[in-house]
Amino acid sequence: MTKEGPPIELDVILKQLGAFGKFNIINYGLMLIPIFLAGMYGSVFVFEATDINYRCKIKECEGLNNSEWLVNAIPVKNDELAKCSRYSLKDNASSDESCNADAFDRTNQLKCDELVYSDEDSAVRDFNLGCQDWKRTLIGTVRNSGLFISLPLTGIISDRFGRKRALVMAALMSGIFGLARSFSVSYVMMLILEFFESALGGGINSTSFVLAVELVAPKGRVLGTTVLNLISTLGMMSLPAFSWWFQDWRKLLRIIYTPAILVFSYLWLLNESVRWLLSKGRNVEAAEILLKAAKMNNVDISEELNPLYKLEVKSDTQEVKKEEIDDDKAKVSTFKQVIRSRVIRTRVCMCSFLWITCTFVYYGLSINSVSLGGNKYMNFMLVSFMDIPGSILCLIVLDRFGRKKILSIFYIMSACLCICQSFVPEDPKWLSLALYLSGKLCIVVAYSSLYIYVSEVFPTSVRQSLLATCSSLGRVGSTLAPLTPLLALYSNNLPAILFGTLALVASGMVLILPETINMPLPDTIEAAEQLATRS
Repeated sequence: MTKEGPPIELDVILKQLGAFGKFNIINYGLMLIPIFLAGMYGSVFVFEATDINYRCKIKECEGLNNSEWLVNAIPVKNDELAKCSRYSLKDNASSDESCNADAFDRTNQLKCDELVYSDEDSAVRDFNLGCQDWKRTLIGTVRNSGLFISLPLTGIISDRFGRKRALVMAALMSGIFGLARSFSVSYVMMLILEFFESALGGGINSTSFVLAVELVAPKGRVLGTTVLNLISTLGMMSLPAFSWWFQDWRKLLRIIYTPAILVFSYLWLLNESVRWLLSKGRNVEAAEILLKAAKMNNVDISEELNPLYKLEVKSDTQEVKKEEIDDDKAKVSTFKQVIRSRVIRTRVCMCSFLWITCTFVYYGLSINSVSLGGNKYMNFMLVSFMDIPGSILCLIVLDRFGRKKILSIFYIMSACLCICQSFVPEDPKWLSLALYLSGKLCIVVAYSSLYIYVSEVFPTSVRQSLLATCSSLGRVGSTLAPLTPLLALYSNNLPAILFGTLALVASGMVLILPETINMPLPDTIEAAEQLATRS
């Protein structure tokens, strides 16, 4: 066993064990639960503070038995009453005019002093956020800004203390703060709990994907991560269904966050990443897991391909402890070496920009879907559903055509579809919706491919830390995405044009990066750097 990391035979051993034997299926099955929950948590703010109907309160008229006076007191725009403005009452209006047209000055509009809300459930009504769209969209921005903390934090915990502990911590924090948020008594309290939930619990996805990538041989990576993507999509589609059913955002939070507390049991149920254990010199533990996997999968590992088996038999406790101490000393400078590598630094910057593009376009299209015509719950489910064919398409093409080509092509297609959709007339509506959904499909393929690709270009010892760095910087996109509905107040085309422009830039940037199809995961910095020479 070298001090540089796991032996190159590890991928051969994983191949012998099989991509999806009983051991792999059980571990993947356990990861599906937090992945499903994370699929809901990522967009729950859309239904916590969904926009609802409201109007100005006209104190002079509210006591009347009929509502015919509303069109006299409130401006009508696009066959709907204005939400935030009213006509002023004439100075000479008498109380017996019953709020008819003569009682109001239609040349003078005023901002609302007080609002009357519909019976729809939303934090907008509970905390009186009407006519303050910036406060409503700020909830999503604050939530996603917490990911700047959680992703690096989870990455550090994962690389230092293990993937399993990082996953448990993230799920537990999500559950605690999500449940607490359901008892919010003010807008500020809601914002604070929203931030801390994502700041301490937002690393569920990244940790699960790293565990999945490290669990199987190269040929099984795409299929494994595709399964996780599909389950995450089912979680996202379940969110509007639950919201539509309960019609109570507080009850919704209590229902979806309670299961996250149960993930604490994974400390005993889930197996740690063998690759991570080997990178830390914990060879006996790694050997035990591999032998357990072989037994569960009914596979006999060839001894000539299995130095881990020999190590597990011949090593005594003192030798293992000494190796762990030596390995810890060797790893102290690993991150410094990464920073000094120009190739790795450049790769981190470029992957971060690709991630910004994916999150901005992906979440931007999802969030803006509730503003499309028709039922907002069905629209969100339909846009979320596009993740399923997108993930399946990724499975079909990624191992056939390579990472670079697929990323570049689907960034370009997403850009073209988004820009075209912005110039298509509203009628017929099906055409605009078809372009919108197709744009989402393409960015899903790019996003799914990016998760796999970024996991393959960095060394094992700092893989999750660097993946978390890229993902964290990439959250600039998801932090800004909730604000894009505000752009539509100036022009309906602005969000789509912005999405398309950013995707177009990303498509060209992909071509500079190395190809990783069917290559072993790099375990050292040197191996990661050499990927560029093999492209």
